[in-house]
Amino acid sequence: MAVHVLAVLAYKDGDRVTSELLAYSVNTNPVVIRRLLLALQQARLVETRKGAGFGSRLSRSAARINLGEVFRAVEQDESFRLPRKKPNQGCPVGHCIQAALEKVFGSALNALEQDLAKTTLADIQRTVQESCAGTVASHK
Repeated sequence: MAVHVLAVLAYKDGDRVTSELLAYSVNTNPVVIRRLLLALQQARLVETRKGAGFGSRLSRSAARINLGEVFRAVEQDESFRLPRKKPNQGCPVGHCIQAALEKVFGSALNALEQDLAKTTLADIQRTVQESCAGTVASHK
């Protein structure tokens, strides 16, 4: 959803966009979008203004925002999470399984973030425009 919202802001090319329009595009409630925009604003990916000239826009060009940044901005839960309850420490597997998994999960998360960092919002915007050229009416 965050990439969708950012792609709409990139499409609007610096114009401020309301949470209502973003919600219309994503097909969700504006309150959900406002919560998402807050996380994106805290990550310095968007600027949001209330009052006259209200709405949100990208804080920098789409070419300078990568999907790794977006992922870190919106992922609240750890993608790879160990169970909350500790395994039985008297078991040979239970005693060491969490340390083994932490290493693997950390490596997987690092690989995911590195791969996402290779794609910019401008890449997504370009792909969307190429894929949908002439097939969908523009945003209202």
